[in-house]
Amino acid sequence: MPGDTRQSVLDKMQTAMTTELAAIWAGRQDDLPLETPEQMLVLASIVEKETGVASERPQVAAVFVNRLRESMRLQSDPTIIYGITKGQSNLGRGLRRSEIEAKTPYNTYQIDGLPPTPIANPGVEALKAVAHPDSHDYLYFVAKGATPNEGHVFAETYAEHQQNVALP
Repeated sequence: MPGDTRQSVLDKMQTAMTTELAAIWAGRQDDLPLETPEQMLVLASIVEKETGVASERPQVAAVFVNRLRESMRLQSDPTIIYGITKGQSNLGRGLRRSEIEAKTPYNTYQIDGLPPTPIANPGVEALKAVAHPDSHDYLYFVAKGATPNEGHVFAETYAEHQQNVALP
Protein backbone atom coordinates (compact mmCIF):
# COMPACT_ATOMS: atom_id res chain seq x y z
CA MET A 1 0.00 0.00 0.00
CA PRO A 2 1.17 3.55 -0.53
CA GLY A 3 3.23 4.73 2.42
CA ASP A 4 4.22 1.24 3.59
CA THR A 5 7.86 0.79 4.38
CA ARG A 6 9.89 -1.98 2.82
CA GLN A 7 10.18 -3.63 6.23
CA SER A 8 6.43 -3.50 6.85
CA VAL A 9 5.79 -5.17 3.50
CA LEU A 10 8.36 -7.87 4.30
CA ASP A 11 6.84 -8.37 7.73
CA LYS A 12 3.36 -8.82 6.21
CA MET A 13 4.71 -11.31 3.68
CA GLN A 14 6.51 -13.29 6.38
CA THR A 15 3.42 -13.35 8.60
CA ALA A 16 1.27 -14.54 5.70
CA MET A 17 3.75 -17.33 4.85
CA THR A 18 4.00 -18.42 8.48
CA THR A 19 0.20 -18.59 8.73
CA GLU A 20 -0.14 -20.54 5.45
CA LEU A 21 2.68 -22.91 6.37
CA ALA A 22 1.08 -23.70 9.74
CA ALA A 23 -2.34 -24.32 8.17
CA ILE A 24 -0.98 -26.53 5.39
CA TRP A 25 1.23 -28.45 7.83
CA ALA A 26 -1.78 -29.08 10.08
CA GLY A 27 -3.75 -30.54 7.14
CA ARG A 28 -0.95 -32.58 5.56
CA GLN A 29 -1.08 -36.31 4.79
CA ASP A 30 -0.26 -38.39 7.84
CA ASP A 31 2.48 -40.55 6.34
CA LEU A 32 4.89 -37.96 4.94
CA PRO A 33 8.60 -38.50 5.68
CA LEU A 34 8.87 -34.94 7.02
CA GLU A 35 9.22 -34.14 10.70
CA THR A 36 8.69 -30.37 10.81
CA PRO A 37 6.96 -27.55 8.93
CA GLU A 38 10.44 -26.24 8.11
CA GLN A 39 11.26 -29.49 6.29
CA MET A 40 8.03 -29.14 4.31
CA LEU A 41 9.06 -25.58 3.42
CA VAL A 42 12.49 -26.75 2.23
CA LEU A 43 11.00 -29.51 0.08
CA ALA A 44 8.37 -27.14 -1.33
CA SER A 45 11.14 -24.73 -2.34
CA ILE A 46 12.78 -27.53 -4.35
CA VAL A 47 9.45 -28.42 -6.00
CA GLU A 48 8.95 -24.71 -6.80
CA LYS A 49 12.29 -24.57 -8.63
CA GLU A 50 11.98 -27.96 -10.35
CA THR A 51 8.88 -27.29 -12.44
CA GLY A 52 7.26 -24.35 -14.11
CA VAL A 53 4.18 -26.44 -14.86
CA ALA A 54 1.67 -25.96 -12.05
CA SER A 55 -0.12 -29.26 -12.72
CA GLU A 56 3.17 -31.18 -12.26
CA ARG A 57 3.87 -29.97 -8.72
CA PRO A 58 2.08 -32.88 -6.97
CA GLN A 59 3.87 -35.38 -9.25
CA VAL A 60 7.28 -33.82 -8.64
CA ALA A 61 6.55 -33.63 -4.90
CA ALA A 62 5.64 -37.31 -4.91
CA VAL A 63 8.93 -38.25 -6.61
CA PHE A 64 10.85 -36.51 -3.82
CA VAL A 65 8.62 -37.99 -1.11
CA ASN A 66 9.11 -41.46 -2.65
CA ARG A 67 12.87 -40.90 -2.71
CA LEU A 68 12.92 -39.80 0.93
CA ARG A 69 10.92 -42.90 1.89
CA GLU A 70 13.43 -45.09 0.03
CA SER A 71 16.44 -43.27 1.58
CA MET A 72 17.47 -42.17 -1.90
CA ARG A 73 19.17 -38.86 -2.53
CA LEU A 74 16.93 -36.18 -4.03
CA GLN A 75 19.38 -35.38 -6.86
CA SER A 76 17.83 -32.02 -7.68
CA ASP A 77 19.80 -29.72 -9.99
CA PRO A 78 18.25 -26.53 -8.50
CA THR A 79 19.81 -27.40 -5.13
CA ILE A 80 23.27 -27.46 -6.71
CA ILE A 81 22.57 -24.17 -8.47
CA TYR A 82 21.46 -22.57 -5.20
CA GLY A 83 24.64 -23.75 -3.52
CA ILE A 84 26.64 -21.98 -6.23
CA THR A 85 24.62 -18.76 -6.60
CA LYS A 86 23.10 -18.53 -3.08
CA GLY A 87 19.94 -17.42 -4.87
CA GLN A 88 21.51 -14.13 -5.93
CA SER A 89 21.50 -14.79 -9.67
CA ASN A 90 20.75 -17.32 -12.38
CA LEU A 91 23.57 -19.70 -13.17
CA GLY A 92 23.18 -18.97 -16.87
CA ARG A 93 24.81 -22.23 -17.99
CA GLY A 94 24.59 -25.94 -17.49
CA LEU A 95 26.05 -27.64 -14.46
CA ARG A 96 29.62 -28.87 -14.62
CA ARG A 97 30.53 -32.40 -13.59
CA SER A 98 32.76 -30.94 -10.85
CA GLU A 99 29.75 -29.05 -9.43
CA ILE A 100 27.60 -32.18 -9.41
CA GLU A 101 30.39 -34.06 -7.63
CA ALA A 102 31.18 -31.31 -5.09
CA LYS A 103 30.00 -32.06 -1.58
CA THR A 104 28.24 -28.93 -0.33
CA PRO A 105 25.37 -28.55 2.16
CA TYR A 106 22.96 -27.90 -0.76
CA ASN A 107 24.09 -30.51 -3.26
CA THR A 108 21.40 -33.19 -3.03
CA TYR A 109 23.43 -35.41 -5.37
CA GLN A 110 26.00 -35.64 -2.56
CA ILE A 111 24.03 -35.24 0.67
CA ASP A 112 21.33 -37.41 2.18
CA GLY A 113 17.95 -35.85 2.84
CA LEU A 114 17.11 -32.19 2.55
CA PRO A 115 19.42 -29.19 2.29
CA PRO A 116 19.67 -26.99 5.41
CA THR A 117 17.41 -24.17 4.19
CA PRO A 118 14.91 -23.44 1.43
CA ILE A 119 16.41 -22.69 -1.98
CA ALA A 120 13.57 -20.34 -2.99
CA ASN A 121 10.36 -18.82 -1.70
CA PRO A 122 7.80 -21.50 -2.50
CA GLY A 123 4.27 -20.53 -3.34
CA VAL A 124 1.25 -21.87 -1.52
CA GLU A 125 0.62 -24.35 -4.35
CA ALA A 126 4.08 -25.90 -3.94
CA LEU A 127 3.46 -26.23 -0.20
CA LYS A 128 0.11 -27.90 -0.87
CA ALA A 129 1.74 -30.25 -3.39
CA VAL A 130 4.25 -31.40 -0.77
CA ALA A 131 1.53 -31.72 1.88
CA HIS A 132 -0.60 -33.81 -0.51
CA PRO A 133 1.65 -35.35 -3.17
CA ASP A 134 0.26 -37.57 -5.89
CA SER A 135 0.17 -41.28 -5.19
CA HIS A 136 2.46 -43.05 -7.65
CA ASP A 137 5.67 -45.07 -7.72
CA TYR A 138 7.80 -42.66 -9.76
CA LEU A 139 11.35 -42.22 -8.51
CA TYR A 140 12.76 -40.30 -11.48
CA PHE A 141 11.94 -37.45 -13.80
CA VAL A 142 13.74 -35.56 -16.52
CA ALA A 143 12.86 -32.31 -18.25
CA LYS A 144 11.24 -32.57 -21.67
CA GLY A 145 13.13 -29.49 -22.84
CA ALA A 146 15.56 -26.77 -21.87
CA THR A 147 13.25 -24.93 -19.47
CA PRO A 148 11.12 -26.05 -16.50
CA ASN A 149 8.02 -24.72 -18.32
CA GLU A 150 8.24 -27.54 -20.85
CA GLY A 151 7.36 -30.19 -18.29
CA HIS A 152 8.87 -33.53 -17.40
CA VAL A 153 8.79 -37.22 -18.22
CA PHE A 154 8.42 -39.49 -15.18
CA ALA A 155 9.68 -43.04 -14.58
CA GLU A 156 9.44 -45.74 -11.91
CA THR A 157 12.72 -47.49 -12.69
CA TYR A 158 16.22 -46.31 -13.49
CA ALA A 159 16.09 -48.22 -16.80
CA GLU A 160 12.94 -46.30 -17.82
CA HIS A 161 14.58 -43.07 -16.70
CA GLN A 162 17.63 -43.76 -18.84
CA GLN A 163 15.34 -44.29 -21.84
CA ASN A 164 13.62 -40.96 -21.09
CA VAL A 165 16.96 -39.18 -20.78
CA ALA A 166 17.92 -40.51 -24.22
CA LEU A 167 14.75 -39.15 -25.89
CA PRO A 168 15.37 -36.29 -28.31
